[in-house]
Amino acid sequence: MTVHQQLSQALDELEETLRASHLWQVETPDQEAMLSQQPFCVDTMSLPQWLRFVFIQRLQALADAGEAMPAKCEVAPAVAVYLQQEKLGSSDQQRVVKAVERVDYLVTQN
Repeated sequence: MTVHQQLSQALDELEETLRASHLWQVETPDQEAMLSQQPFCVDTMSLPQWLRFVFIQRLQALADAGEAMPAKCEVAPAVAVYLQQEKLGSSDQQRVVKAVERVDYLVTQN
């Protein structure tokens, strides 16, 4: 299995984890929100919105096209901090962070 296939699979698993943790049902951001220049679009989106509509979509497009991965991907620490502030059970927190860590790992191992 190629790294692009592994990444696609990891992104599917992240989506499933976000759905199971009730973090997938977020409002679609408007086009202006997508133009944010801030890390994780913190000024225009919630982290679950960013994960769904930016992070997963952009990485899935790279995986589908077989294109080069970003040189750096360290999203899991930000997700961990965000989830600690939310009223999410610790097992859900751990599953979401582990799913993002897997994506981070696959992206940076190229």
